[in-house]
Amino acid sequence: MSAIDEDIVREYFEQNGFLVRQVRKYEVMARKKTGDEEIDLLVYNPGYQPGSRKPGFFLLSGELPFVHRGIIAVKAWHTDRFTPGTLKNSPEIFSFLEQDVLKEVPRLFPADATATGPENEDAAPPAKILVLPSLPDAEPFRSQSVRLLKERGVDAIISFRAMLLDLLERIEVNRSYGKSATLQVMRILKNYDLLKDTQMELLP
Repeated sequence: MSAIDEDIVREYFEQNGFLVRQVRKYEVMARKKTGDEEIDLLVYNPGYQPGSRKPGFFLLSGELPFVHRGIIAVKAWHTDRFTPGTLKNSPEIFSFLEQDVLKEVPRLFPADATATGPENEDAAPPAKILVLPSLPDAEPFRSQSVRLLKERGVDAIISFRAMLLDLLERIEVNRSYGKSATLQVMRILKNYDLLKDTQMELLP
């Protein structure tokens, strides 16, 4: 996975008010990943309101306020569609849900020792979020894919398309994003009409 894939996810969450931590800065190539290495990003929402409902399974920007904390695995297989067959035959997709990974979560998200009782939102486990290119559009393959993901323990998914469209809407062509190469490239492409606003997609 290239750095740009995680950068897109990071920018998406940061633009929506989250604090984002990258668990590691290196690639694991010649050995099996350890538990914490299966997690790509950690996200924390400082604006989360205790007692909020659970977010929907498809984590569009409107659902993000209902996410308190999350562990994220990024599967940037951009030339593939995650069909039921892909999900069944690619166990590495779900490696971040294995027990040796989840046992690392309390260390990565230490609970607030000053908060006690049922109102302590830190007692709830972080959402397990999978980032992927897309799911099938046609039924019954879409529903089957969602069912398989939920059965394996995925709490929510985000597609790269949804993230990129959200970022594109927020980018202003008259503003320089010099602190983010990802946003700056998108801004330049948008400035030269090589990228269109999502509203333009609705026009013939």
